[in-house]
Amino acid sequence: MRKFRVLPLVLAVSLAGQAQAADLMTIARDALVNNADLAASRSGYSSVQAGEDIQRGDLLPQVSASGNVTRYNITSSQSRDISGAGTGAGAGVDDGVFDAGGGGDDHYTGTTVQVQATQALFDATNWYQLEASKRQTAQEALNLRVDRQQLLYNVAQAYFEVLRAKEQLDTLRAEEQAVDRQLEQVRQQFDVGIVAATDVYEAQASYDLTRSQRISQESTLQVNFEALEQLTGKQYPSIDGLADDMPIERPTPASQQAWVEMASSQNLDLLAARAAVDVARANLDTSRAGHLPVLSAFANYQYGDSNQDNLRGHNEQNQIGLEATIPIYTGGSTSAQVRQSTFSLEQTQYQQESQLRTAVQQVRSYYSRALNNVLSVQAQQRSIESNRSALEATRNGYEVGTRNIVDVLQAQQNLFTAISNYANARYDYVLNMLSLRQEAGILDVDTLDVLNSWLRADQAVSLNFQSQGTTGLGIGDDQPDPGMNGPSPLEGSQGRSGQRELPPPNRTAMPDNSDLNGLGRGGMGRDMPGGSNGY
Repeated sequence: MRKFRVLPLVLAVSLAGQAQAADLMTIARDALVNNADLAASRSGYSSVQAGEDIQRGDLLPQVSASGNVTRYNITSSQSRDISGAGTGAGAGVDDGVFDAGGGGDDHYTGTTVQVQATQALFDATNWYQLEASKRQTAQEALNLRVDRQQLLYNVAQAYFEVLRAKEQLDTLRAEEQAVDRQLEQVRQQFDVGIVAATDVYEAQASYDLTRSQRISQESTLQVNFEALEQLTGKQYPSIDGLADDMPIERPTPASQQAWVEMASSQNLDLLAARAAVDVARANLDTSRAGHLPVLSAFANYQYGDSNQDNLRGHNEQNQIGLEATIPIYTGGSTSAQVRQSTFSLEQTQYQQESQLRTAVQQVRSYYSRALNNVLSVQAQQRSIESNRSALEATRNGYEVGTRNIVDVLQAQQNLFTAISNYANARYDYVLNMLSLRQEAGILDVDTLDVLNSWLRADQAVSLNFQSQGTTGLGIGDDQPDPGMNGPSPLEGSQGRSGQRELPPPNRTAMPDNSDLNGLGRGGMGRDMPGGSNGY
């Protein structure tokens, strides 16, 4: 009864673990919300959009008001001579008379208020600057779409690279187990004297190599999981795996020229480059407008009062009129700006042509790759079957003595290489199809949703290596994973009673002094044509 009570709990934990597995759409939505680069692009678009409002404001009425209150403190002291010039005998005597004059102090307060309004009636520079700002906003909107599409591709690429790494790891684990079994078999054959020690060393070397590759692949899988975290800011303990029956079909439409035409009209990088040409053309118009006059209307109202000399009152003044400014000579700066804008326009036009050629070349390349992937997947499927048959025949030959252990290990490696190549061909097909749609400008969330329908929660991939088996890839019965720190099978069998000890591996003996007649002292030896015993 206790077993039946524990079983539902184990199933519940297992189902809960599967429910936590993320699929492609879940991770894509997380990336669209949390990706830092995309958030920066959104802020950049909002900034450029605000610049459009700034330029529009220069064409609208400009109204300003100013006022001041001033306290005046004036002190003056003046006098004048009213005695006249000294004459006669009394000259030279200081007997002049002075009048105090009009000196005195004055303290008063003055207040002034002014309101001024202007409206541009004709200002070509500001108008073209607004047009340029509008085109910059359109360009930045396309750049935002480019970044969003690139993020979707990056998410899909990181997702399927995790699945690719897991399948490669499964293949290496299965190969390691197969080599482990082969090593045990050879060891047993050596113990009874059927095979030589060389066969044991060959099997041991093959096992050690496969084991090191498996350990390295575990690290690769972990790094690929971290790439998903970098894109979304979230950790995913497991993700859904790709179904084995996902169709591998030719791209639709099945015409390279049709894809080229889509890229020529819908490639987002190309559209952004064309928008850059529009911005440069508007900037050229803005520079040329510097030669044109500016006409504006203005209206002023001014009010002021003061209590100077104990007089109270105020004054008002109204002005309304037109103002024209005609640039006659600006030191050549306006003409230089026109030349600069002209060269900038030429630069963007060349960049647009380069982007068009790049888009066409890329879409042709990915279309050809996708077609090759379709054929490669089919070929790799047949290669697995033929290598499996070859391995079986090699094993039979080894049993009857017509093949050696090296042949068996090589045939076994060829089979697992074919399995690995088949997995690579499938994921290359998925990524090349995504790249093809990206270059054609039609990679979107719906594309990922179609791929998401071919993901399976029962094939979830996680970083918990101990809980993941390697079914379907190995040959024969599954064996436990030796583990990263376990002893090698060769070391574990030595020293046991009833078994032969392996002789040490043969090492090439170093020549003594009597054998150094030319070897190591004169190059290739004494028998070289034209050579000598020494140098």
